[in-house]
Amino acid sequence: MKIYNTLTRRKEELTPITPGQIGMYVCGVTVYDLSHIGHARSAIAFDVIRRYLTFAGYRVRFIKNFTDVDDRIIRRANAEGVPALEISERYVREYQRDMEALGVLRPDVEPKATDHVAQMISLIQCLLARGMAYVVDGDVYFEVSCFSGYGKLSGKNLDELLAGARVEVDERKRDPRDFALWKSAKPGEPSWESPWGPGRPGWHIECSAMAMQYLGESFDMHGGGEDLVFPHHECEIAQSEACTGKPFARYWLYNGFVNLASEKMSKSLGNTLSIRDLVSRHDPEALRLYLIGTHYRAPVEWTEEGVLDSARALERLRDLARGERELDGDAPAEAGTIAQDVAAFTTRFRGAMDDDFNTPQALAAIFDLTSKLYAYRDQMVLGKRADAPFAEALATLTSHARALGLLEKPSPRREGWGFIPRPVDGAARARPRASHIYTASPDGAPADWWLSTQARIEALVAQREEARKRRDWARADEIRADLEGMGARIEDTPAGTRWKWKST
Repeated sequence: MKIYNTLTRRKEELTPITPGQIGMYVCGVTVYDLSHIGHARSAIAFDVIRRYLTFAGYRVRFIKNFTDVDDRIIRRANAEGVPALEISERYVREYQRDMEALGVLRPDVEPKATDHVAQMISLIQCLLARGMAYVVDGDVYFEVSCFSGYGKLSGKNLDELLAGARVEVDERKRDPRDFALWKSAKPGEPSWESPWGPGRPGWHIECSAMAMQYLGESFDMHGGGEDLVFPHHECEIAQSEACTGKPFARYWLYNGFVNLASEKMSKSLGNTLSIRDLVSRHDPEALRLYLIGTHYRAPVEWTEEGVLDSARALERLRDLARGERELDGDAPAEAGTIAQDVAAFTTRFRGAMDDDFNTPQALAAIFDLTSKLYAYRDQMVLGKRADAPFAEALATLTSHARALGLLEKPSPRREGWGFIPRPVDGAARARPRASHIYTASPDGAPADWWLSTQARIEALVAQREEARKRRDWARADEIRADLEGMGARIEDTPAGTRWKWKST
């Protein structure tokens, strides 16, 4: 398995500190407002990485923090006239609710900065003792010029930083590049006691203290959004390694931004899309499929149409997976190509994911096998193929999809959430534009769209028959409306319900 390490600017073979185990720390959100699609992109990217590492046999310890003391939290608390803790706790809960909706696994530990002030104070004391920090009027600063490796993650050098880096102007600093480890208390702000007087920790020190608390002085992977490379992670490395004398993290991984009309999405620009709003309009797994359709290191160009394409692709996959319940697992196996197809699929899927978690190519492998299994299923229905090989192949497909967080939840019963697009007028046979998921495949286009559409229609027809037998006329009418919207004409006859395309 190879991953791109921002620290070395190349792909490297994954060699954990402890064989078979991965310690992974990802910087979390500052909890002062609802989370947006950019947060979802980062959370899903690292959720997929974590899931795949587990799928590949590693024992993963995953830590993701909450920054629950910050200028923005304090400003919001003062504006609402409530304690800062009330604001941070409110948005911790909201973030966890959003992550659950997106199917993101809970971290093994979700530390909060305010619960680890003692560890931060100890780390600052270590830096002072080593001559790497200094105190000015109750504030403590890290002295950047004392750490020769400063800039190795971002590629910045000290002269560039001195000329124009984004640093706070403070004449009390020995050097304008120095950054705050501890901030003295100010009126209207929460504070903690320390050897330098009451105050609160700087932003950078919190992640160093929490990562080392739960993963040790050195661990395997550190991740986050690419905006954290500098100054946040650069400062983390400096203060951590200056204290311990050991490498902080071996591999540094970053997800790209989400762009709206080629413009970076951010709260400061006022162009964000909240997760809460998005999951009210879209199937959360379709959002996941759309986001992982782009490599995690590349920027995502946000479009609503792209999510709808992903919803259609996801429903195709779900339709196939739902058929597993109807199979006769005791049927004799039949020699054929399906075993070779599955073997080729697993090699291709793992090869893609082992190459820096290349989800676009892994998805291409999933949907190509999906097309082949649809074709096999049609032959099976006609009695030309055995059930057991199909069931085994479908189980393999499903387990690999779940390694990406797909097929975890049933399809939501809501308009626009993953159902086959509804044709209008006489266009029932018009095939929709191919999904970007499909076109990622180097092996050609998917199998005919009509296979998945027909399977969905036949399943609904069967559900409608059951509703009619129960004399549940309201449900039967509801299903009829769904079927007609999909382009199917329904005819109830003494022999049962028949259907055909409206245009035939």
